[in-house]
Order: sequence, then C-alpha cells, then structure tokens
Amino acid sequence: MSTNSPSGTVPGLTRKNKVGLVLAGLLGLLDMTNFVTLPEPDADTQGPPMAVGIADGVLGVITVLAVVYTWRTLNRTGSRVVAGSRIVSVVSALPAFFVSGVPAAVVALVAVFTILSVVVIALVLTRPAPEAEAGTA
Repeated sequence: MSTNSPSGTVPGLTRKNKVGLVLAGLLGLLDMTNFVTLPEPDADTQGPPMAVGIADGVLGVITVLAVVYTWRTLNRTGSRVVAGSRIVSVVSALPAFFVSGVPAAVVALVAVFTILSVVVIALVLTRPAPEAEAGTA
C-alpha cells in the first residue's frame, strides 16, 4: 500500500469524508433503483429514456463500489471515482430542468438530488488537514 504522508502512514478518513461517503452510498443505492423502475420499451409513460435509466443504475453501482473501496482501503482514487460518478449522474439529470412538460415535483426532486450530489462531491474530495510538523513553530 502506498503512503501519502511524510511520516509513512496513510491518513484516515476525516469526518467530512465519512459523511460524504455515506451520502454518496445512499445516492448510489437510489440510482440503482432505476433498474427496478424502468418503463416498458413500448409504454407511452413520461420519464427519462430507458438508456438514461440504465446509465443511472450503472452509475449507482459504480458509486456504491467506489464508496466501499474508499472506506476499506483509504485510497483517494476511490474518492475521485465517487465524485466522477456523481458528476455524471447529475449531468444525466439536468435535462429535467430544460425539457418542457416535466412535472414540477420531478424538477424539485432533481434539484434536491443535484444539490446533495454537489455537497457529496465537496465532502468526499476534502483532504485531511496536514499534520503539524514536530519541532517547527
């Protein structure tokens, strides 16, 4: 395992990182529900196209796996994967703000998930505070 600090130890997760990872895991699990709620291909129901639903489900799986990886290994690469998957998930939801005919409740829900994802990204990518050097003042 590589070391990230001068003292030779791998820095642990901060409280902010842990909160961000928990929230990311929950958002990832919610994204995974898209596999269950996909509309029939020939149905005339309102909602995102099937490809977007499948992509969001896959992004949910990636998010959850990256959360587990980051928590277990303390590797910052996992945090970056979590952030990347959340960014792509938000981008896939943005058309809800611009397409006409989307119910106001759906737009509000997308807005909440977008804000939550931005918070998650900020928390997950927060670096640990640098340790004070012994003997320096």
